[in-house]
Amino acid sequence: MKIFITISLVLSLLSACSTSEIKLAKLADKIHASILTIDTHCDTPMEFSDGDFDLGKMHDEGCVDFPRMIIGGLHAEFFAVFTGQGPRDDSSYNKVSKEALHIFDAIHRNVESNSSVAEIALTANDAYRLKKAGKIAAYIGMENGYPIGKDISRIKQYYDLGARYITLAHTKNNDICDSSTDPKGPENDGLSSLGGEVVKEMNRLGMMVDISHISDKSFYDVLKVTKAPVIASHSSCRALCGSQRNLDDDMLLALRENGGVVQICILSSYLKTPEPNPEMEDKLKELKQKYGEYSTLSDDIKKIVRKEYNDIRTRYEKLATVKDIVDHIDHVVQVIGIDYVGIGSDFDGGGGVEGCKTVAEMKNITIELLRRGYTKSDIKKIWGGNFMRVFRKVEQVAANSASRI
Repeated sequence: MKIFITISLVLSLLSACSTSEIKLAKLADKIHASILTIDTHCDTPMEFSDGDFDLGKMHDEGCVDFPRMIIGGLHAEFFAVFTGQGPRDDSSYNKVSKEALHIFDAIHRNVESNSSVAEIALTANDAYRLKKAGKIAAYIGMENGYPIGKDISRIKQYYDLGARYITLAHTKNNDICDSSTDPKGPENDGLSSLGGEVVKEMNRLGMMVDISHISDKSFYDVLKVTKAPVIASHSSCRALCGSQRNLDDDMLLALRENGGVVQICILSSYLKTPEPNPEMEDKLKELKQKYGEYSTLSDDIKKIVRKEYNDIRTRYEKLATVKDIVDHIDHVVQVIGIDYVGIGSDFDGGGGVEGCKTVAEMKNITIELLRRGYTKSDIKKIWGGNFMRVFRKVEQVAANSASRI
């Protein structure tokens, strides 16, 4: 009899748990349908710059396409024009600028070929207009200011092509500022004089200044120069994961003072300090030795390298979870409040955790937020309201600047 009662109790608890999860999932669906949801960074254009990838089709590989965005309840996405850091001379600047223009063109062509589903978005209001029309808003951001070279006029060129933010640096220093992860260490002592002019020009045009990837000194220098709030398009919290790519609590406080926003990156090693993984490290070293420096490879070889890299990660990486994502959101809320945090996945650039490996699973983040007591109003801010507040302020600063001329 006791065994029967115990089994009945366990089954009853499991049933209640299942019912509760179903209710949370349905509530997440309702919330996503009624708010604007935006992911501020994916590297999916690396997959379709050769012309074969169609965002309008559901794919077995990769993380982002329009059908899976619809499944995941995501209304807007920032597609990155990513260029790896290379040599810093006139010839290289001209070459990387052409590479960036090629990626811009590929994004436009891919979105335009799916015009019944999505449109290129240029303003903060475009996302709301397109959602109302039942379409996806496809924004463009530039990851790495390297294609600017030393020619400030290129910023306007990229703006005119749709770029609405520029991540000032990537994994290595450039002429704009120091990176947080360059193995050679700092060389500009933060933001260079050219970098200061870049920030001012971005303010003038209405482009968001993205401080993800840049060094701590560069971050504080940017805040001294900018007249508009800044974004961290895909960064997490150093208090929970010690990567230099993340923001420490003092930086979070400074970001609040600036009025900016940190978009939590869901790349596993920025969420949770990785445990030793010698097998994966050995395989990645072998991959690097096999192909050499990624930035020097042809598009066809880059595609092969990305496939092999992703295969290695899938086989060997010990991923963080959706709970880890929300731990970082919790931390930002506890340190600086609910108004300064959002989500920037870094999908197709390494982003993805257990429970949210593709854009189709984005609602799992909302479900975890609901589990922790976040309200619909909170979730609306996290999934886009906070970022759009910054976007609009950046537009306003540019408009005020133009009116004074």
